[in-house]
Amino acid sequence: MIALDTNILARFLLKDDAVQCTQVCELLNRPEVYTAPPTVILELVWVLETSDYTRAEVSQGLRGLLGLPNFKPHSFEALFYAIKWYESGMDFGDALHLALSGGEQTFVTFDKALGKIATQQGILPKVQVLRRISK
Repeated sequence: MIALDTNILARFLLKDDAVQCTQVCELLNRPEVYTAPPTVILELVWVLETSDYTRAEVSQGLRGLLGLPNFKPHSFEALFYAIKWYESGMDFGDALHLALSGGEQTFVTFDKALGKIATQQGILPKVQVLRRISK
């Protein structure tokens, strides 16, 4: 398997550099199997969001990548859930943290918004929000 960096996937989705986009398309059309760690996907979401992609466009791009027959990212199932939760309004980083913690009993945070949306959606692991104590 060949691991891909964020800039490769960004050129593929953004199509903002014709030469590099062509190189990436040629690369992905080879009979190789490609992968990427979840950190690359997280960084890709940040790149797309800072390039003014809407949440729907980011989700569509990610789903397109996951649908490529020769792209097998690490933690595929966790990425699938993270995209689903992102589509329903959760921050992608938070969604990915929860998805990658799926086998754990509890996810502890100070982030009230994360706790609220995770509880509303019935996401596991259960999110426990610690109360902030002022000095």
